Amino acid sequence: MLIDLHTHSTASDGTDAPQEVMAQAAAAGLDVVALTDHDTTIGWSAAAQAALEHGIDLIPGMEISCTAHGVSVHLLSYLHDPNFEPLLRELTHARESRRSRARRIVDRLAADMPLTWDDVAGVVADGATVGRPHIADAMVARGIVADRGEAFTRYLHNGSRYYASHYAIDVLDAVRLVRLAGGVPVIAHPFAALRGRVVSDDVIEEMAAAGLVGIEAHHLDHTAEAARHAEELGATLGLVVTGSSDFHGDGKPNRLADRTTRPEALERILSQATGTAPILGRSG
Repeated sequence: MLIDLHTHSTASDGTDAPQEVMAQAAAAGLDVVALTDHDTTIGWSAAAQAALEHGIDLIPGMEISCTAHGVSVHLLSYLHDPNFEPLLRELTHARESRRSRARRIVDRLAADMPLTWDDVAGVVADGATVGRPHIADAMVARGIVADRGEAFTRYLHNGSRYYASHYAIDVLDAVRLVRLAGGVPVIAHPFAALRGRVVSDDVIEEMAAAGLVGIEAHHLDHTAEAARHAEELGATLGLVVTGSSDFHGDGKPNRLADRTTRPEALERILSQATGTAPILGRSG
């Protein structure tokens, strides 16, 4: 059984619509796929319908932007109640902050190059969570850079003079809210040092005490050493160990199923979820 528990669509910063992600997942031979757009669940409905059509199981999920002692942390939430109000309030705050942050970045870039907010708005799908990848796409469309990678390397990285921060929930609060919403929290790519600063093992221990269920060990941005460390830490803390592609369509080199999760790990995730049910397209 092939299981990929981390993908993105045009509901956030992926380049393919939710239904297209499901079609591609089926074509890649996946049996189970999770849709985990940033800070939103708006892609769930279209993905669910497509999963049934393509005979693939869908794990509805989300990737929440968090912080721990000033370090960015991404928390995957699987099968939570999408209408749980305390979590919804935090997500709304985060999306609004992402949008205002994107406008600040664009204003700074516009002082040095031909880029406008309308350029960025034109590449964002209706209702999608706005992020730096959308700015990168607008820069590509304008001919300023060749691709997203160049945009981040030259202009959009965290140390850039064009950079601006956005609101992110404290990761311990996020873990607790996901559990209260009946969801299953898993820390995403915790040791991806090439992305920037990473949290210490102590933070992950605190997250485990707050209700963290799993750790994403196998990820394209983890070195072999980082993956081993994540597996060992997961075993020490009794966490589910997962592997995922973090697919973004053409937005990243990550390909569906290039990292996968073992069936027994998925079973542990399913056993702890009470917020919403998976979509079982394979049984159809």
